[in-house]
Amino acid sequence: MIRVEQAVLAYGGVEVLKGLSASIPSGGVTSVIGANGAGKSTLLSAMSRLAPLRSGRITVGGLDVSTAPSRALARMLAVLRQENHVTLRLTVRELAAFGRFPHSGGRLRAEDLERVEEALGFVSLGALAERRLDELSGGQRQRAFIAMVLAQDTEVLMLDEPLSSLDMRHSVEVMRLICTLADEHGKTVVVVIHDVNLAARCSDSLLALKDGQAVCHGAPEEVVRPEVLREVFDVEADVHRIGGRPFAVPRW
Repeated sequence: MIRVEQAVLAYGGVEVLKGLSASIPSGGVTSVIGANGAGKSTLLSAMSRLAPLRSGRITVGGLDVSTAPSRALARMLAVLRQENHVTLRLTVRELAAFGRFPHSGGRLRAEDLERVEEALGFVSLGALAERRLDELSGGQRQRAFIAMVLAQDTEVLMLDEPLSSLDMRHSVEVMRLICTLADEHGKTVVVVIHDVNLAARCSDSLLALKDGQAVCHGAPEEVVRPEVLREVFDVEADVHRIGGRPFAVPRW
């Protein structure tokens, strides 16, 4: 369970999270949606202790993210940031191995190597394991960073726009991977995503933000409604059901 209680976070004196509260259950996929500047990435940064709160409290699996020992927190949650820059000429396997640091302290054991290979296989990069990151396409590089997060082998995964740089095919593949992690491996996945319809198709719940506050949180059919989309995105949309899931079509 992830609990966010009256979270306030500011950059340069400007509040980005404004007393935001939400509870995310263990297991399943929760997608965070909202317009640009709504606070989605900031919320993930706060939940993963990449940005400190001004006030409020966030707990992940019972750990207070503000006070928990770094190693304990790193064994509980893994985070994929929106922008990932690596200046070293690492191979895909070397990047994935970084995910084992909270467990190995930099000295890889047989168990660590096994987790790395499992992660590479999970994102279909085993054949490219010795390829350097600067030799990959944007989509391949993104999957390599996802492999690093998977190799960390945590209960909670926080993914900030994991579909960035991916085409339609690879976006669908990554969302399938995310669903598999939740459904078959019992992971709790929190993902920031811009595609509302893809989020509704693949998520157990949606958390809609606006201006640093939670507007609506619930099952896809509870969130993807014309009145909620109007409030969150300031657009008029018709909502249909396809395959039992809501599908929003903006009005021109």
